[in-house]
Amino acid sequence: MTGVDSALGPLFLLILLGAVLGWRRWPGNDFWPQLERVIYYLLFPAMLVSTLATANVEEVPVIRVAIALLGVMVGFAILLWRGREWLGLDGATFTSVFQGSLRFNTYVGVAGAAAIHGGSGATVAAVAVALMVPVVNILCVASFIAAGTLGSANLGRSLLALIRNPLILACLLGIALNLSDVGLPGWSNRTIHLLGAAALPLGLVAVGVALRPHALVRLDRGVWAANLIKLILTPAMVLCLSFLLQLDPISRDVVLLFAALPTATSAYILARQLGGDADLMAALITGQTLLAMVTLPAWLLLTG
Repeated sequence: MTGVDSALGPLFLLILLGAVLGWRRWPGNDFWPQLERVIYYLLFPAMLVSTLATANVEEVPVIRVAIALLGVMVGFAILLWRGREWLGLDGATFTSVFQGSLRFNTYVGVAGAAAIHGGSGATVAAVAVALMVPVVNILCVASFIAAGTLGSANLGRSLLALIRNPLILACLLGIALNLSDVGLPGWSNRTIHLLGAAALPLGLVAVGVALRPHALVRLDRGVWAANLIKLILTPAMVLCLSFLLQLDPISRDVVLLFAALPTATSAYILARQLGGDADLMAALITGQTLLAMVTLPAWLLLTG
């Protein structure tokens, strides 16, 4: 068994555990949505603040990481919009393909980076989250606006949600505490660290609960396009850029990991609220998460 398999295997088992719990509907249908809110609004932001506030971010080549990740993301966003007519997708379908091609599962990314490279990997992952989360959210909301799937009321609510995004706010707070040399004084360091430590295992289980196996029967052009971009083309481009930019091995592995991640489960909620194709989004989330159990270790093995 390789080091990559040893690191990622337990993460995928937690996802599969969540899938079983979701299938059995245990401990109840109302439990998981509430837990997801706790993870999203409290535990995961605590982990980001804990990592960014105390990390030596100067060791991370932020500019080159941003070029590799954001350059490819924005490039594919433009390519998708320009190729919308060629794909023959209506507005609602296009927004789900757009999300499925660009969004990434943050829980799997941070957990994978920490499992492979420990604290150094978690630091680079936190920087990647701080760079990617604002950009991908702006791009996806813009796709709904441009596709004309939402009205003015939904537009205002979407922009307000973007400003209040807990991951964006946590990244800004963590960076501010780091740059000000305040850090996390006294008991706050250990307290926030303990809160953040609960985010990743619970988040991975919640990813599994959100899977919808019945949605896998949908295999149309939108599914193939999003899966090809997300799981094959994006990591290939980012890997090439990481070598051209001469990233260090840890940064290279983490940017490749984030490039090869399946799409985020939260994309389903956004699709349902803003007029996207929710059924297609469920198919993309489920299919990409299962496929990533094969493609993600394969990509990381290429870097040795």
